[in-house]
Amino acid sequence: MLAFVSLTDAERKTPRSPFEASVSATTGEERLSRMKTSNSYPSGAARNPFVHELKFTMTEKIKIGLMSVTVFPVRLLLVSFFMLLAWPFAFTASLGRSDFVVEPQSWWRRLTDICLRVIMRAMWFCGGFHWVKVKGERAPPSEVPILSVAPHSSYFDAIPVTMTMCSIVTKLESMSIPVWGTLISYIRPVLVTRTDQDSRRKTVEEIKRRANSGGKWPQIMIFPEGTCTNRSGLILFKAGAFIPGLPVQPVTLRYPDKLDTVSWTWRGPGALKILWLTLCQLHNSMEIEYLPVYYPSDEEKDNPTLFASNVRKLMAKALGTPLTDLSFDDREIILSQGPLPIINSSSLLQFNQLLCRLGLRSGMRDRQLEEHVKKARSLEGTRLGLEELAQFLTLPVSDTLTQVYNLFEQSEDGQMDIRHYIVALSTVLRPPKSFETLKLAFEMYENERGEIREEDLAVVMEIMLGVKNVDLSGLFLALGKLDERKITYDELHHLLKNTSHLSLDGFDFKDHPGKGCISRPNGCNGQSHDKDK
Repeated sequence: MLAFVSLTDAERKTPRSPFEASVSATTGEERLSRMKTSNSYPSGAARNPFVHELKFTMTEKIKIGLMSVTVFPVRLLLVSFFMLLAWPFAFTASLGRSDFVVEPQSWWRRLTDICLRVIMRAMWFCGGFHWVKVKGERAPPSEVPILSVAPHSSYFDAIPVTMTMCSIVTKLESMSIPVWGTLISYIRPVLVTRTDQDSRRKTVEEIKRRANSGGKWPQIMIFPEGTCTNRSGLILFKAGAFIPGLPVQPVTLRYPDKLDTVSWTWRGPGALKILWLTLCQLHNSMEIEYLPVYYPSDEEKDNPTLFASNVRKLMAKALGTPLTDLSFDDREIILSQGPLPIINSSSLLQFNQLLCRLGLRSGMRDRQLEEHVKKARSLEGTRLGLEELAQFLTLPVSDTLTQVYNLFEQSEDGQMDIRHYIVALSTVLRPPKSFETLKLAFEMYENERGEIREEDLAVVMEIMLGVKNVDLSGLFLALGKLDERKITYDELHHLLKNTSHLSLDGFDFKDHPGKGCISRPNGCNGQSHDKDK
């Protein structure tokens, strides 16, 4: 169970734990809140940065319709032609190159580089990016090996890459994309292998090796957000670009057009629709600004997270964009959908960020979760103190671990139930798989007949949904178990899977959006909740 504990002023300034909390008391008839909740996003951005919704006026729809049958086919043909034209140049220039040594640029490779830049610029021109406004000057590789680019919101962010032919950090799978993969290979990318658990360390080592080459390698253009957003706020930067502790040049990107057809986020128009809509615009504007080189202090060299945070603040100020304390690892939590979506993500987001700081999230596997469950079952509900929690997780006691510990409801003797931690951990690691988290919870709480008590299930639901004071009367009414108040996993799973209106309306909780409609099979006013009808 998660409690509400006030953060100190110093903690409020910490980039990874920006959420305030308050103290909640327990009475004999009222449960203590399991997690700190809030109806707002963590800070800064008023919109979910991972969602992009497009709404068109009738005039815009007519324009898109006309462009779709006139200009769009011609543009698509020309863009495809120039991309195919670039392929043999990139393929030839990539032959015989070493992945570890930069050979001297021969005259024909320099000529190939110029040809590729011209071809790619012609391709973007045909796509409607008739001119790209560039402010400031790019520092030479010998002075600045790394360019930090933000916000990252679209595959059209490749424009500055093709204009400079800088290297990028990209996933290995990108190399298998027909034609485009050869173009990526030409700019000598730093490759990330998702299936390799040691990939992050190898990537950081490669960035450091190139950054310390004294300008022999091409500059590395890194998008430190690590994912695409809708540009409503700068999310947290990953530390990879800042670990070498060398000067970086911040680069900001803007798309000033009133109608945003370029943003490609986790929820919104897909890649092909973005391409179609963008090619249907008469003109697409883009601005690239090279900010002054940022030289890290000794403290920032020793603390890449601080270095990244300070550069992010500088870039947000230049953009006039708010900061939002969300990260790539938070996206699934605030985009949670399914039969049991997260209602209020604030407390789970804070918990997730603390896990990242402890290094507990990266590389966590289902097998490790199962090991936690076995250990929790052996404790049979025995509560743990802070030092015992540290032993359970095989971690030293630290300020961050103390913050994790203080998130959870504690008994009068200041101890917590480790099962609550495991339920929260499973929820943030796999938000879409709520049934797997439920099954895991049943393994920890069930009796010899596989049943879980109503009060224990309520605790689990409060943590998973991020809400307060869950009442399961509607659910037990639907099961005809108002007297028994116990349920098996199979009964709960079958009920939630086959009775769609019970997915949320079967649970009553504080500030429920459907308050007053709970436990009615057809919802308020007899209307069905089944969206398929």
